[in-house]
Amino acid sequence: VQLQESGPGLVKPSQTLSLSCTVSGASITTDYYYWSWIRQSPEKGLEWIAYISFSGGTYYSPSLKSRASISRDTSNNQFTLRLSSLTPEDTAVYYCARRNSDSLMFDYWGQGTQVTVSS
Repeated sequence: VQLQESGPGLVKPSQTLSLSCTVSGASITTDYYYWSWIRQSPEKGLEWIAYISFSGGTYYSPSLKSRASISRDTSNNQFTLRLSSLTPEDTAVYYCARRNSDSLMFDYWGQGTQVTVSS
């Protein structure tokens, strides 16, 4: 299983970030997997953002729920994160990852993509 993030490396404050994760070697609709976005920064450490489930259900971190949106494109086996009203505090490495419903651990991760919010 491979996950690959894609998106802009530099975005301006107040803009909306859009990141995609392309999955190969597994289907994002296979029972019972959950597909997440996670970010990491020196200031905040690892922060889970949201997931979309095998059935299309979504769940968000309470702290980011008002600004985050996760969706999927099953025909291209991709899922996408949109994060609005960006500030420099959103600067981080963004990862996509997979988790099985039977585990609290993520078993596959993308390599991560650096996103910098700066004018």
